[in-house]
Amino acid sequence: MILFGRFLGYNLITKKIIKLLFYYSNERLKQRILGMEFSNPIGLAAGFDKDAQLTRIIPSIGFGFAEIGSITGEPCKGNPKPRLWRLIKSKSIVVNYGLKNDGSKKIADRLKDETFEIPIGVSIAKTNDKNTISIESGINDYLKTCKRFLDIGDYFTINISCPNAFGGEPFTDAKKLDRLLNEIDKLSIKKPIFVKLSPDLTKKEVDDIINVSKKHKISGFICTNLTKMRNKKIIDSYIPERGGISGKVVEDLSNELISYVYKKTNGKFVIIGCGGVFSAEDAYKKIKSGASLIQLITGMIFEGPQVISEINLRVIKLLERDGFRNISDAIGADFRR
Repeated sequence: MILFGRFLGYNLITKKIIKLLFYYSNERLKQRILGMEFSNPIGLAAGFDKDAQLTRIIPSIGFGFAEIGSITGEPCKGNPKPRLWRLIKSKSIVVNYGLKNDGSKKIADRLKDETFEIPIGVSIAKTNDKNTISIESGINDYLKTCKRFLDIGDYFTINISCPNAFGGEPFTDAKKLDRLLNEIDKLSIKKPIFVKLSPDLTKKEVDDIINVSKKHKISGFICTNLTKMRNKKIIDSYIPERGGISGKVVEDLSNELISYVYKKTNGKFVIIGCGGVFSAEDAYKKIKSGASLIQLITGMIFEGPQVISEINLRVIKLLERDGFRNISDAIGADFRR
């Protein structure tokens, strides 16, 4: 799919054909957020276009924005295969890729002369190996990628919540996160920065991360990454013990965290909702809970690429039903009534 999508994106005729088949637009879906123009709120989450090979075709499919990566300082081969399992009954995917990507230098070199039709986020994680296990080396690895992408892309996401990496998730600890963000602040980054949160955090951990983020140049949060929990929503007969889970299994956890962060911060941070979005109703629930933007991967894999336009088209109907003039009016609506 990556190779096919890359081919389509480098041909003007195929791009136009794909756009005729899949693209939908409506003025009521447009938003200006943190200086970025979004034609609609549905974006491609990090984890699909790991090496930024699809940035030319993604707009034609109908996405309003996209996130590449996660990209690490050095190349990552990823975890040993098998590392991907589809839970058909649970409408979820078990992912144990381990941050497979070409590394920050190769990807930055590929993109340095590119122009993007939609906002492109750069998801940054630390290299998945023993060389980044110390806090200092981990911070330096994040900084390496940040420096190489200072002039590439429209926003950064600091991914502190990959469940499949060597050494765990050390920067979910508030003190360690504070050290990381202190160093990132020194780079004087001119674009918005988001922090990607795990759905498995305790409320205390979330509170501490929010408080640390208030001290730094953080614009918002992505809620959420994969869950490591094997919960009652899993109805398939077999599930691997390793790996994080996307899709419907994580949906409730994502929605709960969106609501919690929105209420806790009085809507002062921009929230990108991610997890279990298969339909317009799923996306709209996240928006009314406080998400300004939505990301998906698993919903597209299960439903097909036409689901993006189907969601955007149906969201317009939901806005009309609830008497909202545009998508911005619906953000956090559940807490204003």
